[in-house]
Amino acid sequence: MDKKFVISSLVYGILGMVLGNMMAASHNHGQMVTHAHILLVGFVVSFIYGLCHKLWLDGINKTLATIQFYLHQLGALGMFTGLYLLYGGIVAPEKIEPLLASSSIAVLVAGILMLVMFCKTPTPHSSSQ
Repeated sequence: MDKKFVISSLVYGILGMVLGNMMAASHNHGQMVTHAHILLVGFVVSFIYGLCHKLWLDGINKTLATIQFYLHQLGALGMFTGLYLLYGGIVAPEKIEPLLASSSIAVLVAGILMLVMFCKTPTPHSSSQ
C-alpha cells in the first residue's frame, strides 16, 4: 500500500504543478483553490499515508487498507474535479455541491480510517529508551 500511495502522491504533485504553471502562464489564478487542494490533499496527504504504511502499518488488515486507499483516491479525484468545474465557472455551485460534499466526506472518512489503522497497530518495543 505504501508504494500505491507514493505513486498517487507523485501523480497529484505533477498535476498540481502543471495547473500552477498553467495559471502562471495565463496570468489567471482562478484555479488557486483547486491547485492548493491537489497539492495538499493529493500530494501531501497521500505521501504521508504512504509513509505511515511503510514505517508503521506492516501487517494491518489488508481489506481495511484497500478500502481506505480507494476511498481517499475517489474522494480526492471527486474533490479536484468538482473544484476545477466550480472555479472554472463550468458548472453552477448548486449543481456541483453534491459532488464536492460527498468527496469531502470520503476524504474525511479515509482520514478517520487511517487513524483507526494507525491506532490498532501495536507499537514495537524498543530496548533503547
